[in-house]
Amino acid sequence: MRKRPLRAVVPALAASALFLAAGCSAEPGAHSSSSAPRAQDAEATTGATADAGRPLAVAAAPEAAATSTAVARPDAAGGKAQKAALKVKSYDIHTRRAVISPTGKGTSGDPGTASPSPTAGNTTKPHATAVGDIIASAPAPGAPDGLLAKVTKVIGKSGDGTEVQTAPTTLDTLLGDDDAKGSVPVDPASFDVERLLPDVKVSWAKTGDIHSGPEGTKVPLGSLRVDVGAKVGTATGAPASAKASVSGFVQVAPEVDFSYGGDSAGSGPGAAYLGVSGDWTSRWAVKGRAAASAEPVRVPFAKLHADPVLQVGPIPVVVNLDLTCFFQIGADGSVTVDIEQDLKGDFKAGGTFGPAKGWMPVNESHMTSSPVRSAVTAVGNVKASLGAEATVGLYGTVGVTADLAPYLRGEAAGSLDATSATGATAKTGVGASGAWAVYGGVDLTGTLRIQLSIFGTPVLQHSIPLGTLHREWKLADGKV
Repeated sequence: MRKRPLRAVVPALAASALFLAAGCSAEPGAHSSSSAPRAQDAEATTGATADAGRPLAVAAAPEAAATSTAVARPDAAGGKAQKAALKVKSYDIHTRRAVISPTGKGTSGDPGTASPSPTAGNTTKPHATAVGDIIASAPAPGAPDGLLAKVTKVIGKSGDGTEVQTAPTTLDTLLGDDDAKGSVPVDPASFDVERLLPDVKVSWAKTGDIHSGPEGTKVPLGSLRVDVGAKVGTATGAPASAKASVSGFVQVAPEVDFSYGGDSAGSGPGAAYLGVSGDWTSRWAVKGRAAASAEPVRVPFAKLHADPVLQVGPIPVVVNLDLTCFFQIGADGSVTVDIEQDLKGDFKAGGTFGPAKGWMPVNESHMTSSPVRSAVTAVGNVKASLGAEATVGLYGTVGVTADLAPYLRGEAAGSLDATSATGATAKTGVGASGAWAVYGGVDLTGTLRIQLSIFGTPVLQHSIPLGTLHREWKLADGKV
């Protein structure tokens, strides 16, 4: 995947934005961590003992956290993760060497923890980097997807900071027996957009500093909209009036869902969840007589990428989100159609972990549609989709891939020339005999990837399919 420019972290969005409500409460394997006593926190000056199983808030990191860093020393007393007055000055992905420098900032409050006590990690403290430190950083030079690593060697100091050798690690080494759960909307303005076809327009709106484009396009606050119009191959011998085309728009309000339930025994998470969800709106039209194809032809028309940073208590958790918008069409080359529908609903896809069942897929979509117009001429079949492939991962590793493909399908049998339209202009014309029907539907598929072991769960030996969610409904039909 190509590297995009480093983006600013996601600002918090108002709760009134049109997003799907958090859906993590029903995950199998949910776990409440024990509150067994822990060793005395070496950082505390009051003599209080460290809290076990802290409940950590999950929220969008503020813009001021662009260089946010958390450090934990799991093998030390009171070694839970806390904010540190450090930043990753640079990182070399090939050698895994990083330069860590102080930020020069003093103590500051941490709104992400459940209590204001020092033992909950509410303060930003000076910190001397040492072997064994677990470092979590927001995107930094050389680490555009964020950095999660363990210090294995302190090489030396220079004017830029302390150079250290690092090795990969997992989230459970930072989160321990803490608990965190939340869903965070992704600022639509934070996406890098790559247009893959000429007639693609992208517009967005967000809460707060409202902006929308292209000019004249209106979308609800907190939404990202992509419009497309394209010609597709026309069947051989089709009349000039049957030129094939697809057009429409996808409007989505993406949201990242994250949860973690610590295991007090220290053997990894008792529960975990990573997924993507959101509200969906689209209008989709297919016209003409598309060329016959043995397999459906998929055409990506826009790629979008964002790196939202979730503030999980004191820890910056970097999520990598990619959306690839596409249309797909398959036909037998004999049917001419003019079909359009409005579609609204929501979707959710991800993976949930429980110690009894391991990783299990989460796969949901609820859609309702209404036909705008439908016309089927001659005998044959056509199916056209307008959808998006979403990929969500952590710190540059792919975790979940979901393919959401709402579609239109038209079919006719017999010897037919029939049309219908909805609303006050509804009419039917007959040229022969037969039957026709137009359907709407949605397919949701996907995969859990091996890299979800970043949570500290057992390594998957193979990718796990999310399964296929398939729903279809009739928009219009007729017999003549």
